[in-house]
Amino acid sequence: MKTTADFQKERLNAGPAVGGIGVVNLGCARNLVDAQMMLGRLKKNGHRIVNAHQADVVIVNTCAFIEEARQESVDTILDLIELKKQGKIKKVIVAGCLAQRYGDKLAKAFKEVDAFVGTPTLSRRDNTEQWSLTAKHFAYVKICESCFNACSFCVIPKIKGKFISRTIESVVQEVQALDTRGAKEINIIGQDITAYGMDIYRRKALAELLKELVKTTKNIQWIRLLYAFPAHVTDELINVIAAQKKICSYIDMPLQHISDHILREQNRHITTAQTKELIGKIRQRIPDVFLRTTFIVGLPGESEEDFDELRDFMRASRFERVGVFVYSREEGTLAAQMPHQVAEKMKKQRLDTLMRDQQEISKEVQQSLVGRRLKVLVEEKERAEKDPSTQPSASLRMNSTQNETPREFTYIGRSEYDAPDVDGLVYVRSSKVLKPGDFVQVHISDAYEYDLAGELI
Repeated sequence: MKTTADFQKERLNAGPAVGGIGVVNLGCARNLVDAQMMLGRLKKNGHRIVNAHQADVVIVNTCAFIEEARQESVDTILDLIELKKQGKIKKVIVAGCLAQRYGDKLAKAFKEVDAFVGTPTLSRRDNTEQWSLTAKHFAYVKICESCFNACSFCVIPKIKGKFISRTIESVVQEVQALDTRGAKEINIIGQDITAYGMDIYRRKALAELLKELVKTTKNIQWIRLLYAFPAHVTDELINVIAAQKKICSYIDMPLQHISDHILREQNRHITTAQTKELIGKIRQRIPDVFLRTTFIVGLPGESEEDFDELRDFMRASRFERVGVFVYSREEGTLAAQMPHQVAEKMKKQRLDTLMRDQQEISKEVQQSLVGRRLKVLVEEKERAEKDPSTQPSASLRMNSTQNETPREFTYIGRSEYDAPDVDGLVYVRSSKVLKPGDFVQVHISDAYEYDLAGELI
């Protein structure tokens, strides 16, 4: 699978362009869907779509969620401007969240850019044809945009506007088309998929949507849920996940903190007790579930006691997948105006502490899978000796040090416990020829901090 970094590297090392329009996508999977929508509309209007490293018109789809993402976006714009000066590309177009939020400022700063276009609008009913930027066997399906929650640290509603859900019919139609084309996995995404339907149906309709998707698909065997807001997770949703084999026993549910004090300051609409009750309920009803979550350290006013409570909670809860981020002071958010901003050095220390704790937990979780038989979706044939310790496949991996190197394996895949691009990989040795999109049974023989290895059964 190609990552954003792969596309950038290819583009920046490229020779003369061959013509057409290509995109360099930055940020999350939601941005990827936006990029696919843009390219789909361009294709419909008669434009030629090519890989970014071949294009003479390059769109950079930017992210503006936190400072680090903004800096990556600006650096990429500068790189593309340099390519334009060298004559390797003809036009540079800046799209996405950064352009949506800072279009006027960017236009003054980057006069060499040909256009700033913001983010595409999600339609409730129009099933826009997309130009796929993923492998054929999996896809992301965006069911809603923005959110209701107004978290104090988050700028997304200011960029994306009002929360909007697509109709059930529109989503089902898209997924059925993917199913017909041979997709094996779909990843349901949105800023808050658990609020799906609250605007158009006046109820939380994710469970209802999932039942329709299960009923109307044949080739698709995995339906994965990404970005569930904990305060909106219902008993009905938990029961549907538990009952339906097609729905992965995997929930991405960003908690952000556990201290009542910080949860109030973050405006998360949930308490410490409610969070712990929800996690207990999920684990009881879905015994084999893998929970992915994220935490933010260093929100203004986060005390040592708040951080210690978070650390104790994380160690006790033993989440299978964890990402930790330092608080980023975002212009226009409530948290940016709060007193008692935490020093950057302290934020970094707290992040490092949590990541060291999680590294040990992750090792034990991975080791518990040794000896088990897992269903694996084949992604690609291994091109060379790949050391899993060099794979940037997990958000927590960037904060860890790995010294273990597994044996060379022929195929690379994922289990249902691993979302594309953010979690680990399964290295599969096979004497049988496999191809991307195959589901295979693998006996897990080795475990590393974030990846697994085994033999085809």
